[in-house]
Amino acid sequence: MILVTGATGTVGREVVRRLPSDLAIRVMARDPARVTGASATAEIVQADYGDPQSLVRALCGVSAAFLVTSRVGDDDARFIQTARSAGVRRVVKLSAAAVADRRADDLITRWQRDNEDLLRGSGMEWTLLRPRSFMSNALSWAASIRTQDAVPALYGSSANSCVDPRDIADVAVRALTEEGHAGRTHMLTGPEAITALEQTAQLAELLGRPLRFEELGSEQARTALRRRYPHDLAEALLESAERQREGGKARVEGTVPALLGRPAGSFRGWARDHLSAFASL
Repeated sequence: MILVTGATGTVGREVVRRLPSDLAIRVMARDPARVTGASATAEIVQADYGDPQSLVRALCGVSAAFLVTSRVGDDDARFIQTARSAGVRRVVKLSAAAVADRRADDLITRWQRDNEDLLRGSGMEWTLLRPRSFMSNALSWAASIRTQDAVPALYGSSANSCVDPRDIADVAVRALTEEGHAGRTHMLTGPEAITALEQTAQLAELLGRPLRFEELGSEQARTALRRRYPHDLAEALLESAERQREGGKARVEGTVPALLGRPAGSFRGWARDHLSAFASL
């Protein structure tokens, strides 16, 4: 039995869609009604990291699990402890590329480092997926593109080797269903480092209309982030943007093509497949 957590999130829902229907699959979600793309044979269960008994039920009989957490706190610790007690053999964890950057010391990166350490010390087989920023982060511009033909962002000329979430999901499925990934850390990037200015130009070309890039100042960005996130998380995201400005997110890795036997997906390809999100109202 394979358990998929984070099944309604950006990567988890793609993992659910890609797992072979002839395997025993259990899908875990806080709100099962939001799960899409699961095979007719998949079991969908309601569970929450903060509810220990629901985790016990979700992990009963599971041999391999895809672990995704998003709330800074003890969710990983609860899951790992319960999984070990339930006899889970293999855990594939979605982490972050920043963990490998010694200059990164923000709240989110420290939390992910601690979580990786917990998994490595659990006694279970582990595989760590460390993706660079998701190409789907560009969806945060969708409303302003639809209504104002504008892309507001920090540091428009700084490059990020962002990755298609579908590539992350393809690697996750390999790690869950194949041998040879235990004890390995997979750094996942797209095929090139691309700037927000370049992304804006590509979106404009695909949409067939001009878009303007609006460079945000640091305080403008801070104000915008604090509308959406608690103070510590907003500051962590600003620190992350500063590392990108300094070139810390431009390195391209060959892991995706090496594991999947094909080129990593480009931003243009991702944008083409999600263009309706940016179309004018």
